[in-house]
Amino acid sequence: MTGIPHDAPGEPDPLHALDLARLRRRTSMKWRTYPEDVLPLWVAEMDVPLAEPVVRAVTDALALGDTGYPVGTAYAEALAAFAAERWKWEGIAVERTAVVPDVMLGVVEMLRLVTGPGDPVIVNPPVYPPFFQFVEHMDRRVVQVPLDAGMRVDPAALEQAFREATADGGRAAYLLCSPHNPTGTVHTAGELAAVAGLAERHGVRVVADEIHAPLVAPGVTFVPYLSVPGAERGLSLMSASKGWNLAGLKAALALAGPAAAADLGRLPEEVGHGPSHLGVIAHTAALREATGWLDAVLAGVQANRNLLTALLAEHLPAVRAYPAEATYLAWLDCRPLGLGDDPAQVFLDRGRVALSSGLPFGAGGAGHARLNLATPPEILTEGVRRMAAAPV
Repeated sequence: MTGIPHDAPGEPDPLHALDLARLRRRTSMKWRTYPEDVLPLWVAEMDVPLAEPVVRAVTDALALGDTGYPVGTAYAEALAAFAAERWKWEGIAVERTAVVPDVMLGVVEMLRLVTGPGDPVIVNPPVYPPFFQFVEHMDRRVVQVPLDAGMRVDPAALEQAFREATADGGRAAYLLCSPHNPTGTVHTAGELAAVAGLAERHGVRVVADEIHAPLVAPGVTFVPYLSVPGAERGLSLMSASKGWNLAGLKAALALAGPAAAADLGRLPEEVGHGPSHLGVIAHTAALREATGWLDAVLAGVQANRNLLTALLAEHLPAVRAYPAEATYLAWLDCRPLGLGDDPAQVFLDRGRVALSSGLPFGAGGAGHARLNLATPPEILTEGVRRMAAAPV
């Protein structure tokens, strides 16, 4: 696949900006879940300073006392402009968007619109653990259709699942992760069009989590689900959260295809009270003014991915990192090490380095671990060194 080259002349690499001592001053989940002797390479937070346009927008709002309730379409307009420039997609209609608190809460609300209690929701493991947790908590039934050996969607298995899910004439949904977390798979236009065709044929509604869309590797093109033929009844969730490290500044956008506008129109009014006004301001600034910063991050992540390959070859040659086209995550097959179903626990206990356990990612997660690459290369190097010492 080809895409925007993501060169960022003049932008310093944010992944070289912070040292370990400064990072340990942070109070977020990544840095406060484990004791100080543990090196955290787990949850999807980036070890970077915020983009200056985002800092400026938020501090200006604070100085002005602009801390009320969010209103307007600036966020959606910024995303539409970003999508047109970045992905050559001009299909975002502002009137078919809604601001929601974050992507996963948006996923829950979209599933509530198109399914009922007990209805099946199909997912492709190994996949982001909240896909299981949130869906089950809303009294829907998770149906697992694993990715194939190449970590891509298996259309034959998906069609069988769609057929079985709707055999009784009931409702069903497919929760698509695009790009895929944890594997970093970027679905092609052909693959997504095939998904849309299967969904239309069997009456399955597609809800796409596209939070990692800004984080495609240099030279790779992201294809929005709603841009492919047959996806008119689809719903998707997008956000600047992952791309610009804004998880603590809550805001995301729900997007509806032309034939799903009425569904989005049924979104309960109270959902709109969840997003943060400062979050909307931050995300809007990121999309409008901080694309150069994003490009610098992507270059740094790609350098770290190459570094990880070299480090594994030197210290843990039995471990395989699956090739990834997006995200700042690495999905590691640690089964040859013989550390059991949960190698991340062994790395933590013996090496004092925290990775995400593969077990909560569903089928195919045993013997695997997820590693966060969005960290200074010195920290990544030390993390792999600790992993290598753990099996001893």
